[in-house]
Amino acid sequence: MSDNKRVLMIGLDPALVDFSQPGYPPGMSTEKVLAGLKSSEDELTSLGYSVQMCFTDFGETADMVVRRQLERRTFECVLIGAGVRTNPSNFALFEKLVNVVHEYAPHSRFCFNTLPGDTAAAVQRWL
Repeated sequence: MSDNKRVLMIGLDPALVDFSQPGYPPGMSTEKVLAGLKSSEDELTSLGYSVQMCFTDFGETADMVVRRQLERRTFECVLIGAGVRTNPSNFALFEKLVNVVHEYAPHSRFCFNTLPGDTAAAVQRWL
């Protein structure tokens, strides 16, 4: 049981992503990403976690958006989604977000998923 531990899920705003660009899975779309995220959120909620989504842009305001979330409340676990982590064109953004989380939530655990379907398993590895 999670004892209502809080999870912050950080990812690119799917409405801003051009899924036809290199580095994104073929056939992916905004709708598919949103459906996967909703499913992950529902699964975590059913397991007793409190989930907060945090969508960012590609870096213009991403650090500020994440920092504001982390200043509002504490999170036991922070997930930075695969769309940020695995696409080489987003490497600098990933690095920036890791450092923001490290600075503003030094006691939070990081977890990383590979797809929305394994988000709960990623969270449960650390909480």
